[in-house]
Amino acid sequence: MSLELTLSKLESHLWESANILRGPVDAADFKTYIFPLLFFKRISDVYDEELAAALEESGGDHEYALFPEHHRFQIPGGCHWRDVRQRTTNIGQALQYALRCVEQANPDALYGIFGDAQWTNKERLSDALLRDLIEHFSQLSLANSLVQTDVMGQAYEYLIKKFADATNKKAGEFYTPRSIVRLMVNILDPQAGETIYDPASGTGGMLLEAVNHVREAGQRAELMLGRLYGQEKNLTTSSIARMNLFLHGVEDFHIVRGDTLRDPAFFDGDRLATFDCVIANPPFSLEKWGHKQWESDRFGRNFAGLPPASSGDYAWVQHMIQSMAGPHGRMAVVLPHGVLFRMGAEGKIRQKLLEKDLLEAVIGLGPNLFYGTGLAACILVFRLRKAPGRQGKVLFVDASELYRKGRNQNTLEAEHGEQIYAWYRAYEEVEGRAHVATLDEIAGNEWNLNIPRYVEPVIEEEIITVAEAVANLKTALGEAFAAEERLKSLLREADLLPEE
Repeated sequence: MSLELTLSKLESHLWESANILRGPVDAADFKTYIFPLLFFKRISDVYDEELAAALEESGGDHEYALFPEHHRFQIPGGCHWRDVRQRTTNIGQALQYALRCVEQANPDALYGIFGDAQWTNKERLSDALLRDLIEHFSQLSLANSLVQTDVMGQAYEYLIKKFADATNKKAGEFYTPRSIVRLMVNILDPQAGETIYDPASGTGGMLLEAVNHVREAGQRAELMLGRLYGQEKNLTTSSIARMNLFLHGVEDFHIVRGDTLRDPAFFDGDRLATFDCVIANPPFSLEKWGHKQWESDRFGRNFAGLPPASSGDYAWVQHMIQSMAGPHGRMAVVLPHGVLFRMGAEGKIRQKLLEKDLLEAVIGLGPNLFYGTGLAACILVFRLRKAPGRQGKVLFVDASELYRKGRNQNTLEAEHGEQIYAWYRAYEEVEGRAHVATLDEIAGNEWNLNIPRYVEPVIEEEIITVAEAVANLKTALGEAFAAEERLKSLLREADLLPEE
């Protein structure tokens, strides 16, 4: 009988750990505590597994088994999961000490990865609660032999999704629905050996999907190692992204915590680093995004104009364009529909980007697909050098009706994403769905990209027989006569109509 954990059992066990926190800890903070514990348990169990393998190989030589080369991560003495488990008092203090020591023992890979959770706050995390939580995690071994990397990664993604569902309004800060991520990655079509960059990386889903895309195409996914780059402002979220990649078996990546618009992290000499594929779902219409610094941006990211202080949407767009590597650089970005038609500074920036012939496609999505906003969003696709048949043109896709209605959240199903991708790939007219506009046509619309200006909905005409038309007329006349008699009756009762 196999002792391997099934995905469903692991998922339910992990979600139950969150229920232990319910009450003392707000649902929005579950991820701050659960993910570090899960990662700590995983690396401790894998360390034990590696230790046992080295002992067997060396005939029981314990000193040999402790050599760093036998372990993916180092765990100092007294800082293992079981050391924390043995504590009965001041558990938070012991846990915090162990996590910091593990980070310090692996400075290149794990520095700061456990975030800044206040484990010693006993008003929120009592010894009894932490003991229950640690015992719950201790019930299962997360060693590689029992939980394969793909199962571990899927369970981690499941937990991210569950936390997003539980905190709908705040989840947009860290989670993009994976069906939309897959659509964007399919459009960019990253290849093995190319570099991928997400300047608002959240929990790392877009970088992971790029790896999956390469793997599913039958290419060597290991050629992506060292070629994944991300920056994320939120400390907890950036830590979750790093853990996410590690738990999916991706070890060589670059995710930096920081403010991309004010302080970008990646450089080539004194210039911004550039990448083959750039992809992001940045914060919509971000206020206080760094307008003052961009008045004289040293990286030239205001090349098409200075975005308004009240909205950073076109700051993200220009940063991403400047981050594309020529000649095959391409990017996909999720933005609110306002970027398509807002005037003023944004209108001028939009015009310049169009005149440079960088915009390849505008894809309008359905409503309420993203956490934290019921508004519909759009995907903009840019290329430094378009294919010859697409130069001087922009594809408009109206996918606003492609979604499955949900109680709290609508979803873009896999078949919806595949249909949108097929329209993008074909790059041709589809009545009521897609239109290929020339730049002259767009200029004639004053550089407005509002999708209804280009894609007119199909109005289906109802065809009925003469007999049906006569029947409908008789019914309508009967209803009209009945309504008239009712009105007369009411007027008489109110003495507003003289008796006949």
